[in-house]
Amino acid sequence: MSKRKSAKHKLDRRMGENIWGRPNSPVNKRSYGPGQHGQRRKGKMSDYGLQLRAKQKLKGYYGDVTEKQFKRTYQEASSMKGDTSQNLIGLLERRLDMVVYRAKFAPTIFAARQIVNHGHIRVNGVKCNIASRRINIGDVISLGDKAKEMALVIEAQSLAERDIPDYVAPDGTDKVTYTRVPTLDEVPYPVTMEPNLVVEFYSR
Repeated sequence: MSKRKSAKHKLDRRMGENIWGRPNSPVNKRSYGPGQHGQRRKGKMSDYGLQLRAKQKLKGYYGDVTEKQFKRTYQEASSMKGDTSQNLIGLLERRLDMVVYRAKFAPTIFAARQIVNHGHIRVNGVKCNIASRRINIGDVISLGDKAKEMALVIEAQSLAERDIPDYVAPDGTDKVTYTRVPTLDEVPYPVTMEPNLVVEFYSR
């Protein structure tokens, strides 16, 4: 289990974007960077800087997975047939914690990881507490009995800021089926993600 050691919103401030589309993001009030020099005019960023920024943003969006996990996912994506950037997004979207988040069982990806780690999620009826587990097409993800009554889950299901995407088919309020692996343009990112730059970063 990876543990986030820094405040979530620091990533928003550093990137200057509301990465998760949350209404309480500090970027909604202050679009400039943190620190005493945050409002200074920024110089032109190098190609490496753009690639690194794209990697940090994508990695941060998926719950700030460890660099080791993220690089391993990239290597797997590059060994698959087809476009590496599309493969990378497909693999990241198949993580159990991300499917739980997409199903609106949790208000944030960090909360999704927490309820998975605490054993509140079932995959095909079997309890699973591994957030990075790879979900397959046709798998059914459901809430445990205790989770159905949790305030966190009830809050998530009432959120108006995001919808359940087409590739996660709901069955009532406590169960979804993962129907297919999405393409980049189907993933409901609140900001523009550039996995092609991530591929360039690791290909250097």
